[in-house]
Amino acid sequence: MSDQTAPEPKAEPFEPKVVAFCCTYCAYTAGDLAGSMRLEYAPNVRVVKILCSGKIDAVLLLRAFEDGADAVYVAGCNIGDCHFLEGNLRAIRTVAYTQHLLREIGLEPQRLEFFHIPASAGPLFAQRANEMTERARKLGPNPLRSRRTERAGGKLQRQPDPHPPLPEAKLGRLIRHEERMAESQTP
Repeated sequence: MSDQTAPEPKAEPFEPKVVAFCCTYCAYTAGDLAGSMRLEYAPNVRVVKILCSGKIDAVLLLRAFEDGADAVYVAGCNIGDCHFLEGNLRAIRTVAYTQHLLREIGLEPQRLEFFHIPASAGPLFAQRANEMTERARKLGPNPLRSRRTERAGGKLQRQPDPHPPLPEAKLGRLIRHEERMAESQTP
């Protein structure tokens, strides 16, 4: 027998999941501008378009963490430029309250942030996305994600297929589910 042990497989580097809730009129438009300018930012950021940052609530932010996000940020209009007058002020209060709740449940409040991003600031949008991704890397994986897996005994529902099959085509047109079911029931 040999005294040599098999080398341990190298762990993959941690790639955080970041969720960005962006208001339609400013932050989301800035993200669109960043894309038009071909600015690169972390691919880990998942942008969620919302009508106004003021519509965000603590439950939605906490749900993002519960669902496995390592960092979350809300991006809205500059103070005084909100299309809904005070939506961004409401969002700032909601984010501060949710940071307090994160502290209470044992998560770092730095995992959540609010940013003012005007519509004409594509580079700022990319900078904030990269900033939150780096912050999530430093903080490490969201511990709620591993607890969720433990509670489920390691048996969570399977992940959705990233490349689902295309529906069947029949002579250049898609077959509806009802048609397919009717065809399978005929002898």
